[in-house]
Parts: sequence; C-alpha cells; structure tokens
Amino acid sequence: SLVNRLFPALLKYWRERRWLSQLDLSVESGVTARHLSFLESGRSKPSEEMVLRLLSLLRVPLRDQNHALRAAGFEPRFDEPAVDELSVEVSAALDQMLKQHEPYPMTVVAMDGAIVRMNAAAPKVFGAFFVDPSALPDPPDMISMVFDPRLMRPFVVDWPAQAQLMVSRLHRERLERSGDERIAWALERALSFPGVPPAWRTPDFSREVTPSMTVRLQRDDLRVGFLVTVTTFSAPQQVTLEELRIEAAFPLDDETRAVCARLAG
Repeated sequence: SLVNRLFPALLKYWRERRWLSQLDLSVESGVTARHLSFLESGRSKPSEEMVLRLLSLLRVPLRDQNHALRAAGFEPRFDEPAVDELSVEVSAALDQMLKQHEPYPMTVVAMDGAIVRMNAAAPKVFGAFFVDPSALPDPPDMISMVFDPRLMRPFVVDWPAQAQLMVSRLHRERLERSGDERIAWALERALSFPGVPPAWRTPDFSREVTPSMTVRLQRDDLRVGFLVTVTTFSAPQQVTLEELRIEAAFPLDDETRAVCARLAG
C-alpha cells in the first residue's frame, strides 16, 4: 500500500538530508542497522514511538513529523493552532516581549514572511521609510516591505546585499522544509519584484545566514541603523510555534535611539 511505501521513503529522505548513513543513525538512535534497513525498505512497520524517536534525532520539522506519522499510519502528534488561537501563556509572553521592546520595532513573522504581530513602534518607524504607505498589503509582510520599490526598498542602504541575504534565507528554509508550499510561494514572490537579478533564483549557499543582520535605512536626513536578531521558540511542541520568528531591531547608535523615540512617541 501507499502507507507502506511512503514512510520508508520519508525516513530515507531525511536521513540522507542529514548526511547520515544507516550505521550513523543506528549508533545515534540505538536501533540496529538491520532494523533500520528493514524500516527503509518497508519490510518492517515502525511503532509510533520509533517514528518519533528517529524523526526527532533527524531534527525533522514538526509539520513534516506529522506528515511522516500519517504516512506510517498514525495520527498527527503536533497541534497547529491558528496564530490568534495560541495558548494564553504564549500570547501573554509575546505581548510582553513586544511591549518591552518599545520604542524599537519588533515583529512576529510567519514562515511566508507575513507579519502576524508587531509592537506599536514597528509601523511608525518602518512606515517613515515607505514611499507609498498605501502599497503595504493587508496583512503586512516583510517581503513586500523590503522588495517592493513602493515601500522601504529605495531607502535600504546597500539593498542588493540585504535582499540577497533574505533570498538566501528563503532558499535554505525551502530546502529545510521541502513540504511547505508557503516558503516556495514566498521565495517566488521575492524573486518576482522588478529589478531582482535572475541569478538569485539559483541558491547561493556560500553566503552565511546568521541569526542576526545589520540593517540601515536612510531617507534624506532621516537615518536609522539596527542590529536585527531572529529568535525562535525552543522545543515548541506545536507546529505554529515552531514556525514563528521573532524579529527584534536593536539600535546601533544614539541617532537611531533618538529617531525611534521621536517616531514611536
């Protein structure tokens, strides 16, 4: 049956993605190499506990773990609540983080670049660098803000380097989460804006993608510079939480602090 063929293919796919041999995975998981071979050929059917143990060791994203559980004939294990239906505790923690970061921008961003939450400073500070504020889609998203010439793009200092870094990040995410169409869609959107070099369609993995980057914006005499950090939830146990990115802009200088205090005030 399809169920019997699909899980073995997924297990082999993720093992090879992590550059592990069957022997490597056997040593790490405590499962015999012979049993692993049987699981990958479909000669043995895994238990639910075995599926979760192997996928967790292979650092498989939770959305893909649910997919693999279904493929092995089990129910999905990890919930996927809507962003506005996160637990009261998580919502309160996000609200507190957003508020405490004032008067500097902080956004909570989904896998496809959509901004699902932001503090009061974000639209005020970033909005000061929009050519045409009416061009911002609803809901707003980071890809439009950076790539659309009607928004921040003309005021991003060294835009080609910044934009290419975002594209590199999307290429990596797409490789990491190959089953998630939203990332492919987000990448396609970024590449479809005018003036984006066709060469960016080819992944460039020589560029290091770090959890932080420096961004400078300049519009006439208005200048800001930020260290932007990307934070994720540790051991989230929920698909939605695992896929959220908290992007915080920290001022690089006193001029930025003063501009943010004025704009956000």
